[in-house]
Amino acid sequence: MNILVVGSGGREHTFTWKLAQSKRCDKLYVAPGNAGTESIATNLPISPTDFNAIAAAIDTFKINMVVVGPEDPLVKGIVNYFRSKKEYDDLIIIGPDQTGAQLEGSKDFSKSFMNKYGIPTAKAKTFNATQYQEALNYLETQTCPIVLKADGLAAGKGVIIASNMDEAKEALKEILIDKKFSDAGNKVLIEQFLKGIELSVFVLSDGKNYIMLPEAKDYKRIGENDTGLNTGGMGAVSPVPFAQGAFLKKVEDQVIKPTIDGLNDEGIDYKGFLFIGLMNDNGNPYVIEYNVRMGDPETQAVIPRIESDLVELFEAAGREKLNEFSIKLNPKTAVTVVSVAGGYPESYEKGNEISGITNAEDDATIVFHAGTKTQDGKVTTNGGRVLAVTSLADSIMDAKTQTYSKIKKISWKDMYFRRDIADDLLKYSS
Repeated sequence: MNILVVGSGGREHTFTWKLAQSKRCDKLYVAPGNAGTESIATNLPISPTDFNAIAAAIDTFKINMVVVGPEDPLVKGIVNYFRSKKEYDDLIIIGPDQTGAQLEGSKDFSKSFMNKYGIPTAKAKTFNATQYQEALNYLETQTCPIVLKADGLAAGKGVIIASNMDEAKEALKEILIDKKFSDAGNKVLIEQFLKGIELSVFVLSDGKNYIMLPEAKDYKRIGENDTGLNTGGMGAVSPVPFAQGAFLKKVEDQVIKPTIDGLNDEGIDYKGFLFIGLMNDNGNPYVIEYNVRMGDPETQAVIPRIESDLVELFEAAGREKLNEFSIKLNPKTAVTVVSVAGGYPESYEKGNEISGITNAEDDATIVFHAGTKTQDGKVTTNGGRVLAVTSLADSIMDAKTQTYSKIKKISWKDMYFRRDIADDLLKYSS
């Protein structure tokens, strides 16, 4: 089977790394890819939202399966593009159509969906720019902390948690009036703040059936002890020790099943990943958000724990046969730490040479590329989040120790990483 992975980040390198291990994988392409994917697949210089160019590549390279990594092409309708053309009827596409992608593409859509199908979530109200004064009046009736969310896609940065009313009013102005997040902020959700501890649950759906993948906890803030600006993610851990047994059963019964049933009731043919961001509040799950793709860097902690053949898993999803698939997981713990360019998530340099990557890899540790490219035969930085180092071990402490010992072997100018990933979970270890 010839496979095309769409995207260029750490998530896509992880997919590529795992797909390449399958005997079912004949030729593997990534559009556009990075320096990591280049070493195990053929990179194609194609934008993830250039559907015509992707179609031409599918024709040229006789692609049988397309795995869509990022949310942008899904929200813009890549699945609809190919499903509207009869010649691609047999093409397997991992990713939901444009309507299903609105679960991530519009926070207002997803909140309405949750409320309609009785899925536990925070109370919220939506306002547009013409309702600014009304939104301000509503805000003043609420208690802080309070959450303000830009409705559309904002690269994971469109959520502001305001600790006091002055911060909340400023955030409202930034989103609706100042257009800090451009069109993503045409509408804003003012949402109740949920207390508890966060985690992410991942599901692969074939439109009717689903398989629960390993859960993960990620770390969004740039600074240690969860301080500073939000990022795309600074690290991840899987499995999550406080989210086992009875809690995951509640997640399945109260969140996953009604979500899949709701999608069917809405006539949405959802073949792809569903990422459910959750708050565990005293053992009860509340949905913070849906994403319609795997998380990054959670993918780097989750996929290495899947022992099953990923091509076979994706084929079962594409052919509506997940009910016949039994997934096999590695019981070990994966700890992923992301190294970023100095200055990220604000301005940062590109083009700095990276050294030591091969020294950091062994049987228990993998280095996944995110913002990298090959330049004059050398691997250089090409983004904010540059590399993710993942280690698997029998305990959280052992995996954390292994990951950090390997990171020390890698260097580039102004490299930065958090040193406290997984520390908050050590108290759950026996």
